[in-house]
Amino acid sequence: MRKLLSITLISALVLSSCNSYNKVLKSTDFDYKYEVAKECYMAGQYTRSYQLLEELILPLKGSDRGEESMFMLSMCYYNLRDYETASMYLDRYVKSYPKGKYVELARYYSGKASYMQSPDPRLDQSPTYTALNQLQDFLDHHPYSDLREEVNDMIYELQDRLVKKEFDSAKLYYNLGSYVGNCFYGGSNYEACIITAENALKAYPYTRLREDLYMLILRSRYQLAQRSVESKMEDRYRQTIDEYYGFRNEFPESKYMKEANQIFRHATSKVKLD
Repeated sequence: MRKLLSITLISALVLSSCNSYNKVLKSTDFDYKYEVAKECYMAGQYTRSYQLLEELILPLKGSDRGEESMFMLSMCYYNLRDYETASMYLDRYVKSYPKGKYVELARYYSGKASYMQSPDPRLDQSPTYTALNQLQDFLDHHPYSDLREEVNDMIYELQDRLVKKEFDSAKLYYNLGSYVGNCFYGGSNYEACIITAENALKAYPYTRLREDLYMLILRSRYQLAQRSVESKMEDRYRQTIDEYYGFRNEFPESKYMKEANQIFRHATSKVKLD
């Protein structure tokens, strides 16, 4: 009965005036502040909650309430979409309470907070690598978690962002074509396209852009063969044909199959039959 009355009074305080809340901020009763902070958190008043919780981390450190306070503080920032600060406090929670009650959720939300900060593929991808490391750390520590499927989905999406950056680079090389102004060390843009696309496939073999990358390689080999000197032309057409067979075997229903077949027919017309 007394506990119910306490909760009722605190809930009323949460909904009361700013003056009452300011009195809580000035209070030296840490247990009282904790109860109000928790009620604010449960009511979705995250700004009020974190203002109180910031003051409770050190006084309550090492206690059950201290552990819960740090986790709630982290989640206040997360729910306010301050993902950088949320991730900082979540990481601090894991280090402070490695066997804590909320450690699985802390690792999960820390990775998700970094995932939310992952930028457009055209920008620097350092935050994406951080997110991948954190999400993989979650799977390493909690391989049977109910959250693992969602974590894996986030990992695949982040990997696709990295692949998209490489795909865009490879496509740029392809579009530059025979332009030699950027080929300072020999080679060609088509060769650069092939190398970039192949490296992306080696690093991320299960990417959703796998078909697009392989088609870009096939196009590049074909263009490279067409622009080769006589002594290298037939060999490069044969490489194009080999690439076609690999593409067809893996993607027999590809949206690019009509184009691939056209490349194949022209390439085979340029080589001597054995």
